[in-house]
Amino acid sequence: MIKNIIEHIREELEEKDKAREQGIMLSREVVRNCRVAMQHVHKMELERAYSTIQTARENIEKMNLVLKDQPDLHYGGFVEHAQQEFTECSVIYALVSGKDVPEPEELKVEPVAYLNGLGDVGGEIKRHILDLIRNGMLDEGERYLNIMEELYTGLMLFDYPDAMTHGLRAKTDRSRLLLEIARGELTAAVRQQKLEMAMQALENQFLSRK
Repeated sequence: MIKNIIEHIREELEEKDKAREQGIMLSREVVRNCRVAMQHVHKMELERAYSTIQTARENIEKMNLVLKDQPDLHYGGFVEHAQQEFTECSVIYALVSGKDVPEPEELKVEPVAYLNGLGDVGGEIKRHILDLIRNGMLDEGERYLNIMEELYTGLMLFDYPDAMTHGLRAKTDRSRLLLEIARGELTAAVRQQKLEMAMQALENQFLSRK
């Protein structure tokens, strides 16, 4: 009798271990997909970014299916990490491509993972703003700065213990720092642009008097 009980438990643990290995593998694939998609976004290769994000979505769904009967594994950490990465790249893609920002239900991710994904979006927006500054698109940079500020203001509302939000407060603090850096960079670029325009106007005025 004891032998049968032990054998049954062993079989259950064997299935759990297989599910865990598959889940971890899929989680790593999602993270890789999302990082590649992010590179495409920043290069404005939006079709390639979309395709890669769809691959990540498929892997998220596979991971959820593999772990549907293993709730202890589902909340073991690696799933949430994958969901955060997927949220981050999906949101930045939506912002850059002019689409609606997807909600947690659409992405099939947990609310806390979604929030932590949003907590990482600020860094990607800052990177995009710097690209816009280099290309002289300061008005567009201002628009993204406003989005960054809206994001930070929204995250500030979730003042709950870290046991509930899994490190969101630290990400929110970092978002504030990134926001101030981006604001400083954009302000300096606007001042430089105004100075160059004033100098050009002065030069034109001087030349017209010759």
